[in-house]
Amino acid sequence: MNDPTPFIRAQTTLVSPPLVPEIRLHLASEVTPLWRATEATLAERNVPPPYWAFAWPGGQALARYLLDHPAGVRGRRVLDFAAGSGIVAIAAARAGAAGVTAADIDPFAAAAIALNAAANGVEVRIVTEDLIDGAPAGPGGAWDLVLAGDVCYEQPMAGRTTAWLRRLAAASVNVLLGDPGRTYRPTDGLVEVGRYEVRTSLDLECRELQETVVWQLLPEGGTGRG
Repeated sequence: MNDPTPFIRAQTTLVSPPLVPEIRLHLASEVTPLWRATEATLAERNVPPPYWAFAWPGGQALARYLLDHPAGVRGRRVLDFAAGSGIVAIAAARAGAAGVTAADIDPFAAAAIALNAAANGVEVRIVTEDLIDGAPAGPGGAWDLVLAGDVCYEQPMAGRTTAWLRRLAAASVNVLLGDPGRTYRPTDGLVEVGRYEVRTSLDLECRELQETVVWQLLPEGGTGRG
């Protein structure tokens, strides 16, 4: 599919997620029809699952935290990693970041982020390359603040991502992780900075209210506890 934008517009509705009513996103109103439509497209054109079409709890919690604590964002260079819908990137832009990059390897996510940024009147730079294993971005590097929402649901990705984020933290980057208790979340080197009850769908989660924590991720050997 050359341009995912028409597919995204046809399969979603512009709405506000429950915890972040200030932001509007192109989200799926029903889970099953979109998933089936994407599976059909996947079979034909190798399209990834539509993670970009849902406001996952970790992303909502991070976005809420940024909007409520703009002093930690204002004037900083921000990366929203595995950005999905771009909700965290949009919140960072609205909180006054000097520049915001949203990274997601899925081209459908990249198109959704562009639509969502435009719907909220903010500028977000979008990249689709895999940033892991790149050089750490410490003082003088690309980012001052790196945000990752709901990246610990699958073991290979969680392990690889956590190791990379810890390297960034060791290079003086502030790393925040939004997580609703996913299985592969790290169990140490974490400092809780925010906690939220996020309303979600039983089609996506095991409960309607998902307790979600915003953690600061410390470098390897940090003494915080999850």
